Amino acid sequence: MKKEREYYPVIKTKLEDLLKTKTTNFHLEITADRQFSNKLKAQIRADRDIIFQFLKEAPPDITGFIKSEYSADFIVVEFKRERMRLEDIYQTRKYKELFPAKLAFLVSLRPIPEEIKRLHKVTYPLLATGGSYEAFTLVYFNEENGEIEEWYPENPFEKNTLWK
Repeated sequence: MKKEREYYPVIKTKLEDLLKTKTTNFHLEITADRQFSNKLKAQIRADRDIIFQFLKEAPPDITGFIKSEYSADFIVVEFKRERMRLEDIYQTRKYKELFPAKLAFLVSLRPIPEEIKRLHKVTYPLLATGGSYEAFTLVYFNEENGEIEEWYPENPFEKNTLWK
């Protein structure tokens, strides 16, 4: 069985391919080893440097940004080989809030559990974002065919308000 970190390049490439359909000015890097490039650090406002104190123990697996004319919108990705758990959602949410990220993805090699979907419907803040210009998405990546098979609650690459 592959180790979790062996999947990071595959997931990163898949997301880069999707990002290329929406923008050309973006950057993603594997940050699971607690190393953030200067290119990424340069996009974090000076008054938010404190976030690195909280990311020393457990950073996002993949971090990046989409660069606009005046600012950078962050992307965080957490990957799990196993079935998604509630704790994984809160871990990803933590990263989303620390950066603050426009796009947050929790990717798993297992289908998104029905229980998580039902919990989201009755506990709306579970996957809530700051509005229609952000997305927190659960993703099922099928390693057998190398494709994303499910986005929940929706595919952010089909959400036009995110890309204006």
